[in-house]
Amino acid sequence: MKFTLSSKNIAAILLTAIIAACAIKRDTNQEPEPATPEAIDQADQAEQADQSVEPVAPTAEIEEKSLETPQSKTQNSKPPKEQTKKEVAKDRSLLTEDQEYLTQFGITSIEHLRVASWDDVPDWQTDKTSEAWPAFIQSCNALKKKPRWEKYCAIAFNTKNPSDDFVKSFFEKNFHIYQSHQSDGSQDGMITGYYEPLLNGSLTQSRKYPYPLYAPPNDLIKLDPDKNPDFARFRGRVRKENGKFIPYYTRSEIENGTAPMKGKEIAWVDNDVERFFLQIQGSGRIQLESGEVIRVGFADTNGHAYKSIGKILVERGDIKLSKASMQGIKAWAASNPKKLRPLLNENPSYVFFKIMPNTGEGPRGSLGVPISPRRSIAVDDRYVPLGSPVFISTTWPNSADSLSRLMMAQDKGGAIKGPVRADFFWGFGEDAATFAGKMKQPLRVWILIPNP
Repeated sequence: MKFTLSSKNIAAILLTAIIAACAIKRDTNQEPEPATPEAIDQADQAEQADQSVEPVAPTAEIEEKSLETPQSKTQNSKPPKEQTKKEVAKDRSLLTEDQEYLTQFGITSIEHLRVASWDDVPDWQTDKTSEAWPAFIQSCNALKKKPRWEKYCAIAFNTKNPSDDFVKSFFEKNFHIYQSHQSDGSQDGMITGYYEPLLNGSLTQSRKYPYPLYAPPNDLIKLDPDKNPDFARFRGRVRKENGKFIPYYTRSEIENGTAPMKGKEIAWVDNDVERFFLQIQGSGRIQLESGEVIRVGFADTNGHAYKSIGKILVERGDIKLSKASMQGIKAWAASNPKKLRPLLNENPSYVFFKIMPNTGEGPRGSLGVPISPRRSIAVDDRYVPLGSPVFISTTWPNSADSLSRLMMAQDKGGAIKGPVRADFFWGFGEDAATFAGKMKQPLRVWILIPNP
């Protein structure tokens, strides 16, 4: 069938195309109106996430599936070449060999792993890998007695101030390298950031310092979630009432005095929203009026699932999606002090603390060793063995500039889920807080496993 177009038809088509092109080129910083459900799910990324980590609480309570991962110049690894049957068989043999090693870390599946080549790792040759050596030594402090680690840790302990070339050669010769993939085969995931905050506080309550940090209460009971599936969604945290186990008190019940918290105060702080974000981070420092600084760390949780207050504020229309960062939430809180406590109580999850040694090192991660600013990450330990060297390819927060470097997987978190998911530890101070609050970047991950 043949169609003809009049001059009016052609003009209309051209006008439509021009309008569409202009729409595509709109300012990418402009907030979409209205926000989609997927976008709202991402609104709390800088709010810093699930508080269930032990002991440091990494960031970002975000649904992985809602993330669109833009391809940046950091994601420039070479496409895999087609393998021969001999190469496929060799890779399977290597995976099988390393699968037994991974089981000691509780990793039962290797479906997410693909044998990789060092030549495929972007920016491996330009990374200042010597900066990761102190963090690697910390991993060795935890893993030195595990199979495969003893001889490599002996080298680490006896090598001071190595060059970048030495470190690269060390890992290339002594570690297998795998790229981690999503269940659908995709290489792309997401990385967020976390940090160690500083609060003003006191060891005694006063009008200036009215907000307590609590140690775990005496009636908090921990059950094995695997053996008590009814309480698995509460991470096995329960209390007993009339001879029966029931979920532990919510944040609202803890704050209103229903829970038996008297005598469990370990410190008092001057700002409620800062206390909330301290719970999200899981560890921090408290500046006392005497000038002394004390350190607090994660001790336990009430077991309830985290609910994002950033997402709530966006859904209510109280803040724009573009302002749903940690900094934006704090600004809203400062302008709405009477609305703050009801908002915080919307999140039933609660974290309890303990006083930590003030050693001058970083806070202790789930591996049990101090984590290193800009060289430690939190991971999902169902896919990545804690303590392992991991190479990440990502970008700086709110930027397309490459941030590809050797890291150590020394922490974990309840919100850090999936084989291509990580949380970047930025350290302590205002700069760390700024970077952490803004970080939600595309990610690719390579896992290093020691040779037998």
